[in-house]
Order: sequence, then C-alpha cells, then structure tokens
Amino acid sequence: MHINIKLNPTKSEPVPAFLPAHLNNKPICDDIIRKFSPSRRLESRELAKLLNQPHFRALIRAHDEIGYLYENRLKAAGGSLAKLEKISQRKSGGYLFPPEIINSTMPVETIKMVGLRRIPKQPLGLTVELDEHKQLVVARILAGGVIDRQGLLHPGDVILEVNGTPVHSPDELKIEVSRAKENLTLKIGPNVDEEIRSGRLTSGQVKQNGVSKIEPGKKLTCYMRALYTYNPSDDSLLPCKDIGLSFKSGDILQIINVKDPNWWQVKNMTSQSDQIGLIPSQELEERRKAFVAPEADYVHKIGICGTRISKRKRKTMYRSVANCEFDKAELMLYEEVTRMPPFRRKTLALIGVSGVGRRTLKNRLVNSDPDRFGFVIPHTTRPKRTLEENGVSYWFVDREWMDQEIKENKFLEYGENNGYLYGTHIESIKDVINSGRMCVLDCAPNALKILHNSQELMPFVIYIGAPGMEQLKAIYAERRATGSNKNLTFDRQSSIRYSSRRARTLESLASLYEDDDLISTVEESRFVQRKYEKYFDMIIINEDFDDTFRQVVETLDQMSHEDQWVPVNWIY
Repeated sequence: MHINIKLNPTKSEPVPAFLPAHLNNKPICDDIIRKFSPSRRLESRELAKLLNQPHFRALIRAHDEIGYLYENRLKAAGGSLAKLEKISQRKSGGYLFPPEIINSTMPVETIKMVGLRRIPKQPLGLTVELDEHKQLVVARILAGGVIDRQGLLHPGDVILEVNGTPVHSPDELKIEVSRAKENLTLKIGPNVDEEIRSGRLTSGQVKQNGVSKIEPGKKLTCYMRALYTYNPSDDSLLPCKDIGLSFKSGDILQIINVKDPNWWQVKNMTSQSDQIGLIPSQELEERRKAFVAPEADYVHKIGICGTRISKRKRKTMYRSVANCEFDKAELMLYEEVTRMPPFRRKTLALIGVSGVGRRTLKNRLVNSDPDRFGFVIPHTTRPKRTLEENGVSYWFVDREWMDQEIKENKFLEYGENNGYLYGTHIESIKDVINSGRMCVLDCAPNALKILHNSQELMPFVIYIGAPGMEQLKAIYAERRATGSNKNLTFDRQSSIRYSSRRARTLESLASLYEDDDLISTVEESRFVQRKYEKYFDMIIINEDFDDTFRQVVETLDQMSHEDQWVPVNWIY
C-alpha cells in the first residue's frame, strides 16, 4: 500500500511509522551465500558475491538493529500503530534519540570504515596491542607500508571489525586478515590518544657522553652506520618477527621514525631495498647488552641483610694513549653518518697483528707511487748511531721534550723499548698530508679512536686479517725461501747427521713451536677484529699478497669517483 504524504511548510504533519517486513536477516543472507557461492549459474554466484560485500552486510545489520528498536517501541505502545505514530512524530528532529541528546553540544564518537586493497602475503605495515580496556589498538604504523600510504589509520585507533567480523585480539585480527586476501574493510573506533598522531617524526641528533642519541625534534634526514649485526628472528623482545629488519655490521640505515623509545623504523640503504622495518633503539640495545644477571655480578659484595655494597670507585684522568681502557665501558651500537661527494681520504691506516704483512703492504704502496703515498717518520729518544741522519729513519729528540709532548697528547701512539721512547707525532702526519700525499700509517689498534674522531686526519682504515692455518704456513714458507724472515727450522747442514734420531727430534720440536706461533697469530687476529671492528672501513684476509695489494689500490681509486658515508663530526 502506497501512502501519499503532503508536505506543508507551515504545518508539520505526523510521519507514519514504517515497520520492517522482516528481522533477523543476517542468517538468511549467510544461508544464501553458502548455497549460492558454489552454484553453476552466474546470477546465483553474483547474488552471493553482492550479499557478501562488507557494506551490504553492515546495512543489513543496521536495518535489523533499528527494526528491533521499533519493535520494542511497538510493544511499549500496546501494539497500537496509531499510538506508535503519535510517539514517532518528528518533533525532536529524529526518531531514535531524545531531544537532549540531539541538541547536546558534546562531541559524538565517530565510527569509520577503512577499505584497503592489499597484495596477498604482503604485511599491512602496522602492529597492534591490547590496551588497559582490552581494546585492540593500533600500536605503530610502519612508514612506507599500505596503511601509511593511505593515511587513514593512526596509532591509537581501535580496530573493531574486519570485513564485518568482530576482532578482539591480535590473533583474531591476523586470522581475519589472512582470510580477506585482497579486499579488506576495517571498522575503526575513535582514537584513544590524539597525541600519538605526532609519531611520524624524523629525528634530530643529540650526543650524550660522546654517543649519538636520537630524540624526536627537528625535521631532518638521519642516517646511521650499524656497528653490530642484528637478526630479528633471534630477538625475543621484538613485538612482531615479520616486521623486523635484519642488518649487518657496517650497513647504512636511514632512520624513518623514532617515536617509540624502544624500536626505530628504518630502511637499509646498503641492501638497496625499499622495505621498512623495526630495529632496536640505541637505548634498548644498551640496556640489553649492559644487563648483568645478579648471579654473575662479581663487582658488588653482599652486606648486612642481603644489601649490595659497591666497591670504592677509583678516579682516573683520561689519557689519549689509554683510551682503550675507557672503550671497554662504552657501547657503540650506531654511529651517525652523512653522505659526502667523492673525495680523497687524508690518511690510510693499516691495522693487523704481527706476521700478516701490513708493513710489507705499506712499503709496497709507498714504493709503487711515491707522489701519491707517503709514510711518517717516527720520533725516538735513542741516541743517533753512526751514519744515521736526523729525519731519515727517525727524528732524534730529547727525553724531556718527548715526555712533555706526550703529556700534551700530541703523539698518536708511543711506546718504550730498551729504555728509549718511540712514537708517531701528529704533526708529522700533518706534514705528509700538507705535501699533497696520503699518509700511510702502520699503527696499533689503540690509536684508532683518536684517528676516527679526527676531522683533520680523515682516515680510511683497512684491517689486514690473518688467513687460515694452511694459508699462513704457505706465507711463512715463502718468506723463509726468500730469506726475509727468521724461522725455527733445524739446520740440516750441522755436524749432526740428518738421519740421526736427535736431528729428527729437534726438527719436530721446531715444527711444533712454529705451529703454536701460527695458532697464536690466527687467534690474536680474530680477537683484534672482534674488538675494533667498529672502526674498520674494510677488512681483507691476506691469503694472497698480490691480491691484497690490488684490492687496496682499487678501493682507493674507487673512492675518488663514488659518494662516501663519513661520520658527521668530520663535517659539522
């Protein structure tokens, strides 16, 4: 039956009550979808697809909820339609809410529907958590993900439903998202914390105790060099393994988001991938690496009532030559770097243990191109010998002068042998640099911190690592053949017959001592590499000397044509 309604602008007429023809329609739709989806008829499958759309299912649910409300009102009116029409007159501007709610100035909580089209098996780029009210809240949004590109969700939003199905836990959300495949519709509740919207911040850089710290602030692009290797699959603290980003020591990381104090959102520039994931922040990794279990704490002693009493601390003045002692308590995990156009480094530092050929490499570099490479002349307090000239092999100086220069930290490194001091003066390095050549240094690892933080020296540090036992034996054998190295082999031309038992015993002992020396070299090389790896720009295992020399020359030539990542303190 059609009822004509005449609109009179001067007199309001009651609006007749329209009652639903049927309620509880959702089970009917579900039954149609289940029966028609496998049908061979195209029309049946199309109907099932239409009824399965999230917006249509939401419309049916809204119809049923409003219909139940009117049905209850009809029961309250005693089943009289006339009485229900009188109650339902549009005098207050609406049917469902009383005038005090409609005319209220208080904000109304809004519900929004977010439609997404995603690639199967690709993460959405968000993490969720349950808040104190047991609501499923968006904890963070990964920059560059599907959610971030659309900009419709924010940290703090409450996820109520996925494709019309209520979700109450992260596991339920994961199940429904995997079922949705391509089309995904999220029902989102009101934001519970508007201040979290400021999470998409780039970072400013603050230094505390010489270690780079990041805090939300000034907008700028920030890059970090990783000084350790990270595998998210081994991290028990990571909120979601799938969004963790792995990296290796030396990789360049672009910092995208630092709102979370424990987890940074980064992109690995070295891997040349657009993936953005989570890595531990400097603060979190410091706490994790510095944690000492109470049962392993031998620094404190137990006092009365189980209290711990710390040992008295000894005050020590910082000396550049002893900086390695202070490095033991410093955790360098990330170093802020910046990209520089191609330029030539001022110094080349060759690091390695005794016996790996670093000094031979230094001499070969200088001899191959004296106009490009130069070496520094050390200072010594040893008296000048016959035919020695000052400034050729050494600078001969007084003990008092050298002691004073050492106190003023003007020596990169120094040591004492047979009562005489030997050392490398920083001004001598600058003299080589000012002559237009790259200064090739053969220094101890303890000097790396001073080199690394020097804006005037700008070193390129190459670590020459010891090869395996067999390769090291071959290198030593080659040196013995050329007479360039002393060895422990037994002299077969001695008065003792080679075939005698004593001769064979002495040669076996010499071989045993040589093997111990080789093992000691390999172990020391690995130890130095682990301890000072954060300062190395390049690591070469010296298995073949000619190949090592070629790699060094090619790398230095390549640096003159490619951009370089250098510490920010070299520039600012």
